[in-house]
Formats: sequence, C-alpha cells, structure tokens
Amino acid sequence: MSCFFSILVNDVCLLLAVAFFTLLERKVLGYIQLRKGPNKVGYLGIFQPFADAIKLFSKERVQLYSVNFFFFLFSPIFSLFLALALWFLVPSWSSTFVFSYFSVFVFLCISSLSVYSTLFAGWSSNSKYALLGALRAVAQTISYEVSMVLVLLSCVFVVGSFCFFYYGSIQNFFFFVSFVLGPVFVVWLVTVLAETNRAPFDFAEGESELVSGFNIEYGAGAFALLFLAEYGSILVMSVFSSVLFVGGFGFFFLCVFFGGLVSFFILWVRGSLPRMRYDRLMSLTWKSFLPFSLCYLFFAMSLSWLL
Repeated sequence: MSCFFSILVNDVCLLLAVAFFTLLERKVLGYIQLRKGPNKVGYLGIFQPFADAIKLFSKERVQLYSVNFFFFLFSPIFSLFLALALWFLVPSWSSTFVFSYFSVFVFLCISSLSVYSTLFAGWSSNSKYALLGALRAVAQTISYEVSMVLVLLSCVFVVGSFCFFYYGSIQNFFFFVSFVLGPVFVVWLVTVLAETNRAPFDFAEGESELVSGFNIEYGAGAFALLFLAEYGSILVMSVFSSVLFVGGFGFFFLCVFFGGLVSFFILWVRGSLPRMRYDRLMSLTWKSFLPFSLCYLFFAMSLSWLL
C-alpha cells in the first residue's frame, strides 16, 4: 500500500510540475519576444494551465473513420505512461523501485520505448503529414540515442555502478560537470533537446512544412495526453541531468536548482534559435557526437582503471 501511495504522489507531483512548467514556458517566451505572456486568468496568469486543461478535456472528441482506432488512442496513453515511469526512476530515499540497482539500464529501456508511441501516433492517423513527422522523429530519436548511451556509459565507468543512488554520494566533493565529464555534458544537453523533440530539433512537429506533424489528427483529451507526456519528458530529463552531472539527491536544493537551470535552458533555446536543417541534424550526431563520445568513453574507461 505504501509503494502504491509513493507512486501516486510522484505521478501527481510530476503532473503539477508540468502544469506550471507550461506557464513558465509561455512567460519566458513572452519576455523573450517583448510581451507579457498569459496574465489574465488569475494573479499573473497562475491559473492559466488549469484553464487550458479544463478546456482540452471538456472538448468534444471528433470520431475519425480513417484512423487505426486502437493504436490512435493507445499512443497518447502509452506516451504518458513512459514519462511517468521515468519519473519514478529519479533517486530518492523513499524510492522503492525494484530495479533500483540497475536503474541506468531501466532508464535506457524506457526512454527507448518512447519512439514507438510517436511512430504509432503518426502511422495510425492515416495522414501523410503525421506519417512524415513520425518517420522524422524515429530517425532522429534512434540516432541521438547512440550518443546518449555513450554518455551514460562514460558516467557508469567513472562511478562504477549502474544505480543512480551512487551518483549523489560520489559527487559530494566535486561535480562531474565541472571536472571529469564537463565536455561530454554539452553533448548530453544537445541530445536531450533532440530526444525530447524540442527546438531547434522539433522536426516531428515541423509547422512550416508538416502543419503540426505527428499529432495533427489529435485533439481534446488525446492531444492533452501527448502534451503532458512531452513536457513530462522534458522535466524528467532535466532532473536526470542534475543526477548525472551534479549529484542528484545528495544535495536536494542544488539538484532542484540545476534541474531548473537545464529546463530553463531548453526554453531559452526555443525562443532564440530557428529550426535546423534535417541533414545537418543527422550529420551532427553521426559525424560529430558519435566519434567524440566514443573517444571520451575510452578516456572514462582509463580514468576508472586509474581510480
């Protein structure tokens, strides 16, 4: 019963964080573009996320006859489930996850499954725009997962464990981002942007050529679930960036502060940079990140032998 209550509290906290993170994004983009952002619903627009949620979940769902009905409804639910499952892997003293000793493996398995929700959403919509957006997202996610795995393996060799709990205790005296794994942290940041389909790598939702990309046929509650899953993944990846390179739960307030900085960086990039060309996106990971991550992995292996 206590395990179920812990899971419920973690998931509710993530959904509340997503609600206010969307408000923060609209405020940040507003001030970057020299405007106010949402400020009408409640004090400083603080109730705007709840108003959006009520509007989306109360809208009438349009019945599309040309879609594959099961996968069309399954994809948003599966996408949100994966984001909530990743959130439960965040190390804490109250965590009771059964695979905590191999949490890095579980993280890679769950994050790799997210590509299927995007693929099912695009394919089942029976739309050319949705299918093209889904195929873009599949190629992009699989390509950048290679560099993400190599970065994680570098962290594993330095720490010597597949459990996220040890990353907090080993960084009590120095942070990886400032000493050992500083260069590879830049690769991790760009990979996080690509894995979460955020600007300037938002090709799955290329509005300029694909209208709205893989989610063009979604509306009402199904679109809200996809929206929650996307922003939940952003927050989860920001927290894991703090766990890997700063120490995570060892310094709780520092973990929250650094995770907030990473999430703010994602918003700042969206308001500053235009969308890249797709060929340059793929060249970046295969011709730059892959050889650099491999070389740094060998350096991390030699460093682990010295330690």
